[in-house]
Amino acid sequence: MEEVKTLTPKEAWQLMQDDPRVVMIDVRSDMEFLFVGHPQGAIHIPWIDYPDWKLNENFVTEVRKLVLGGICHGDLNSGAPVLLICRSGKRSLEAANLLIKEGFCDVYNIEGGFEGELDEQHHRGTLAGWRFHGLPWEQC
Repeated sequence: MEEVKTLTPKEAWQLMQDDPRVVMIDVRSDMEFLFVGHPQGAIHIPWIDYPDWKLNENFVTEVRKLVLGGICHGDLNSGAPVLLICRSGKRSLEAANLLIKEGFCDVYNIEGGFEGELDEQHHRGTLAGWRFHGLPWEQC
């Protein structure tokens, strides 16, 4: 069985530059995606969202539609590489593990997520994450 692979934000950005098939999915809530910001080129499919904070029952189906199937067909390069990102890398890892369970083969979790863990002052973005590394991002 396949396993979720881990990439640093810089490795993820490089993979996006090197392979046009790559799809980056931001699994954070609508509010996080819109107002905190998101990696340039990321597609938003929430894993858990308000108002009920329940798991998105259609997550796998939405990802499958996005990558036109995404299931392994014997050849590890048969599907589009899927990169998942959240705030700190925890929700995206849960989502990535589900995609592997559902038959996806080239799934990556972005270590540190978009904002990284909390620092000693309870701030994000000072220790790790997409923005910490100065990678391209945007917000509404």
